[in-house]
Amino acid sequence: MVVGELAHEKDLVIIGGGPGGYHAAIRAAQLGKNVTLIERDQLGGICLNKGCIPSKVMTHGAERLMAAKQDAMLGIETSGLHFEIQKLRSYKNQVVKQLRDGVEALCKVNKIEVVKGSAFFLSDEKIGVENEDSYEVYRFNEAIIATGGTPVKLDGVPDLNERIIDIWSIADLAEVPENLIILGDDCIALEMAMAFQAFGSDVTLVLNEGKEDFSFDSSINRELNRVLKKSGISIVKGFSFEEVKLTEDAVAVILDGSKGQRTVEGSHLFYSLGVKPQIDQLGLDRLGMKMSAEGFILTDQTGRTSIERIFAIGDVTEGPQLAVKAIKQGKTAAETICGRASENDLTFIPHIARTRPPIACSGLTEQEAELQGYEVGVGEFSMSANGFATILGKKEGLVKVVFDKESELLLGVHLIGQGAVELISNGIQALEMAARDEDIKFPSYPHPSINEALLEAVEAFKGEAIHSVPKKQKVKV
Repeated sequence: MVVGELAHEKDLVIIGGGPGGYHAAIRAAQLGKNVTLIERDQLGGICLNKGCIPSKVMTHGAERLMAAKQDAMLGIETSGLHFEIQKLRSYKNQVVKQLRDGVEALCKVNKIEVVKGSAFFLSDEKIGVENEDSYEVYRFNEAIIATGGTPVKLDGVPDLNERIIDIWSIADLAEVPENLIILGDDCIALEMAMAFQAFGSDVTLVLNEGKEDFSFDSSINRELNRVLKKSGISIVKGFSFEEVKLTEDAVAVILDGSKGQRTVEGSHLFYSLGVKPQIDQLGLDRLGMKMSAEGFILTDQTGRTSIERIFAIGDVTEGPQLAVKAIKQGKTAAETICGRASENDLTFIPHIARTRPPIACSGLTEQEAELQGYEVGVGEFSMSANGFATILGKKEGLVKVVFDKESELLLGVHLIGQGAVELISNGIQALEMAARDEDIKFPSYPHPSINEALLEAVEAFKGEAIHSVPKKQKVKV
């Protein structure tokens, strides 16, 4: 076929069937658009098939394993407890398939046309799609780019193999590493560090780029470091990666710091350094689309690019590389295309880690608030003083809230502990509604519950938390 000879006329074309893409497709279909969704691999994208869902199966397995070891204190006696990673991997595959089948069914019931193939722009109104020996051209009214990202490769490291693992292959390990070196300090690195420690690996966690600590609020970092140390996970800080030496049965990671070089040895190396936008094969250069210096597609608050009829969402755009961002952007782009007033505001996007205990944060840290010129006040409450956490035997962690003292406006919510991921939604809602401390303290909270930890953290802002030991007051002479 000669390019441009015949083009299928389409209303809305979406390139990429990941969480952003299929959410956008369904929302647009709900609002009356005829939608064509192009996916070269499997619906659900990286998040469902290689990323978010597989990694959370791993962390869930680790949580269940550790919980089983603690059941004796409840009078539940078990014997011969044994873990097989192959069975967990099979369960992961089962969960992924079930969820992917669900996405396919949703697309079908919403009458979304799903096209298999690799898409690329021929012009600002035409897309070519290749699938093995077939080639088709589509002319569109609007298009959404939702092609996601690929893992950032660690320079100077051998290609992925049974001992060198990245974020796409970690959930497919056939055996539990004896000594696992993890290079990275993001949420995935932390999740896998704690998961494989539970599975029986000796874990060494090397913070990336010479960092001296994690990127959370200082109070969360302090508690996280304590938990990691208690778990027996070694932490290496202040060193930068130099090279990897791979032998038949071992991996040696050479690090460089202010005090010289250091070598960390293990049986396997896993690295998690984020993702880069997957746009190289899209032909964007021929469109003259505006890009950031880092190679991301620039968009406005609706997801619209510099080309009026083309939108972009998810990991191809600036901002945190999170599925929750792609989902929100996908719905916003679809609604905008359908004529509904809609926009993105990622100010209070949640950052979570399904660690043990989990971490969840939104808004400004204490340090960020100070840098922005606020007169900062904080409230902290330890999970060890929460009644329901004590019942569960999950007393590690804390809740921290950050306020502007002058206006008493809530600026940030930071949690590490049982129920943190679920509880952060309350914090985000309060942040979005510009809540003050009295707005959070006024409602009644269920008792006993983890929810009360948020209430008492807010009460601690003014020294009124019931279950906290009062701070010593300065005596006036």
